Amino acid sequence: MNAASGLEKNALGLAESTIMGVAGTAPVFSIAATSATLIAAVGILSPASLLYCGLIMFGVTFAYMYLNRLDTNAGASYAWLSSVFNPILGFLSGWALLVASAVFMVSGTIPAATATLALLAPNLANSTGSVTLVAAAWLVVVSAVIIKGIKLTSYVQVVMTLVELGIVLVILIAAWLQYGGHPAHHLSLTSFSPAGFTPHLFTLGALTALFFFWGWDVTVNLNEETRNGSRVAGLSSLLAMLVVLALFILFAMATLLVLSDQEIQASGTNVVLAIAEKLFPKPWSYIAVLAVMLSTVGTLETSILQFSRTLFAQSRDYMLHPRYARLHPSWNTPWIATLVIAGFGLLLLLLASGIPSVNQIIQDSVNAIGFQAAFYYGLACFACAWHVWSNQPKNAYNLTFLVFWPLTSAGFLWFVGIDSLPAFNTTSRVVAVGGILLGLIPLWLNRHLRRAALATQS
Repeated sequence: MNAASGLEKNALGLAESTIMGVAGTAPVFSIAATSATLIAAVGILSPASLLYCGLIMFGVTFAYMYLNRLDTNAGASYAWLSSVFNPILGFLSGWALLVASAVFMVSGTIPAATATLALLAPNLANSTGSVTLVAAAWLVVVSAVIIKGIKLTSYVQVVMTLVELGIVLVILIAAWLQYGGHPAHHLSLTSFSPAGFTPHLFTLGALTALFFFWGWDVTVNLNEETRNGSRVAGLSSLLAMLVVLALFILFAMATLLVLSDQEIQASGTNVVLAIAEKLFPKPWSYIAVLAVMLSTVGTLETSILQFSRTLFAQSRDYMLHPRYARLHPSWNTPWIATLVIAGFGLLLLLLASGIPSVNQIIQDSVNAIGFQAAFYYGLACFACAWHVWSNQPKNAYNLTFLVFWPLTSAGFLWFVGIDSLPAFNTTSRVVAVGGILLGLIPLWLNRHLRRAALATQS
């Protein structure tokens, strides 16, 4: 099902692939940006909300593991949906990932730039021009590393992620040692009971909690560059989900231990720094800023990887112009596809810095990322359940892990996505739904290329 692509073979092992998956969720950035919102929504039930949403997301993970064995393709959900259902549905699944990754180019680079300036030049951290320049620099540097080769990319990611996770571990240990005896909020096993949720409260928490888990699937976009990719890429996605689930739950608990409701509300998108400042004297508390910077840069890297590999795979199949499937002759990377997302990100940064209305549009569009992720995650779950039901023995394992669990995940993701649309403003709704439908235009424009390719093959 998968033609030789020319991507660098056997470049990643299990450990490197797993770290890529962990970095894809931007652990510290997600915690910093979203914890206050989650706790405001469900309070002391925040760790439980993350637990149950994480368990639901495992249905997506099992679906990805199965489909990755079925078709080890850098296009991942695009290729699987094309094979199981039809090429148009597959294309729209891949296009949704492209749009979500493109939107993230600004929402990811700006926090990285702000954290960088907070560490190196605090007096410039509030300067729009300085933040834009540093954000552009990060985008250029990360893109250059990715073009240079997947092995170099993995080395850089391993270093950044291990430092990031080391800082998180230090903060977690200090939180339990200093506040375990006199917590700001008292936690118990009843805090994890499903009985504490009403349907509305659970949905409210899920809308926020699902943002935490987006991005681990970069492992399967790198499956053609992974040793024994049909098995290892799927296994590493499972391991990455286990790591980030434990990390998110523990940090939510630490937040409730250390900070009062007023402190959490006041912290906004700087919960990690607020905790660090209560645990460590300055300047040691700035390790939190370093962790946020590394986390954001790390997930910027994985977002570019997902975009470039998906665009590469779609172009290789003539769903888009084949120019984007060209590989660098020495480094075997889809360099033109990488330049496309880098150039688009730089353009958005320039517009956002110069035109306030564009910046607001981009911020509003961030909501669309969750909707688009729910769309293509859900489609992959439906594809897995359908293929297993139609082609595999109906034993207990298959029915539980590859049919029922993925279907439950798909239904939940689509319910959350649709339920969130009325709460979006007009811009978010246009980007969320219109961004996916926009893909029909390049799909139609490139129809003659597909016909010519099919005629040549026949």
